[in-house]
Amino acid sequence: MENQNLMLYKLIILYMLDRIDEYTLTNAQITSFILDKGYTTLFNIHESLSELIDKNFISVTTIRKTQHYKITNLGEEALLYFENRISNNIKQEIRDYFKKEKINLKNESEIFADYTSKNNEYVVKCAIRERRETLLDISITVPTEGIARSICDNWRTKSTDVYQYLVNELWSKN
Repeated sequence: MENQNLMLYKLIILYMLDRIDEYTLTNAQITSFILDKGYTTLFNIHESLSELIDKNFISVTTIRKTQHYKITNLGEEALLYFENRISNNIKQEIRDYFKKEKINLKNESEIFADYTSKNNEYVVKCAIRERRETLLDISITVPTEGIARSICDNWRTKSTDVYQYLVNELWSKN
């Protein structure tokens, strides 16, 4: 019975990642949904995620110490075969969750910033993506980790203004 339950948790995760389309979901978003619905424990979620990664059904990238998950082609294929094992009620709860959290989910994936250390300097990479297109992708070298962290923290709230400013400045005919 435990194996069947783990299979259901994996299918829920695959279904969530499949429905989010080209975006990613964070560990916190997946965990929050599953725990809030009372489907299982944190241990089972992490075991399911780990097995999905090991089997190449999902890929994971880490951005600023936050794991972002995306379904792979192999995961889509597996979901196609076993999706009928997820109840319609659970599928609807996932769709409702996405509808309710749409802005947050979209923002998590479209606007990101991260930094790396290189030669005693920090390179901050900031991006804005819409669907699969990159609207803005900039890298800034700064002298301290504190500045790099601050830029990353402020990027989410100021990225639209920065984008509009750059377009206006570069487009104007002064």
